[in-house]
Amino acid sequence: MFENRKDAGEKLAKALDRYRGKDVLVLAIPRGGVEVGCQVARYLDADFSQLITRKLPFPDNPEAGFGAIAEDGSTFVFKDAAMWLSRGVIDRIVEEQSLEIQRRIEVLRKSKPLPDMSNRMIILVDDGLAMGSTMRASIMLCRNKKVNRIVVAVPVAGREVAEEIGKIVDDLVVLEIPDNFMAVAQVYRNWYDVSDEEVLEILENRCL
Repeated sequence: MFENRKDAGEKLAKALDRYRGKDVLVLAIPRGGVEVGCQVARYLDADFSQLITRKLPFPDNPEAGFGAIAEDGSTFVFKDAAMWLSRGVIDRIVEEQSLEIQRRIEVLRKSKPLPDMSNRMIILVDDGLAMGSTMRASIMLCRNKKVNRIVVAVPVAGREVAEEIGKIVDDLVVLEIPDNFMAVAQVYRNWYDVSDEEVLEILENRCL
């Protein structure tokens, strides 16, 4: 159990000690991953930025998703999505989330581009893996950017998703894999949706 995302980030950072001082780039997936990623980057003395990726939500159940899209257009869709939604609906949701990605780049990253990632070691950080769709889209972006090595680091994940993600990256660090995993929130005492304002406050006061 973690007290909050700051606590989870501090513990995750120590589990990544082997990457300390290795000239890595930590990329946090906002908004929930920013506090975790900041703590990791600070401990590792690493470069830090945000990789904007959005879940593709079901129209009638926004908490669930059928895939995700990253800021370069890399799109991951679960193979059964076409059975649940028409192509027109999928395209509309992709367009809506692409607009939200652009908004977040402008607000959360002040319209700055991603750092040069070619031939670098990247540590992708989020506050947990549920379905893992946003992380998969983020991994696709990293592949497109020709990075040297991809590490995924999260405080919690379900066993099946952890195994699947572990097969497509160079290293996977997960602190907790609960037997009865239902949601990322279950391992946090203090869990809430992070606002744009809090992300900006974290970046200004508690990050590099």
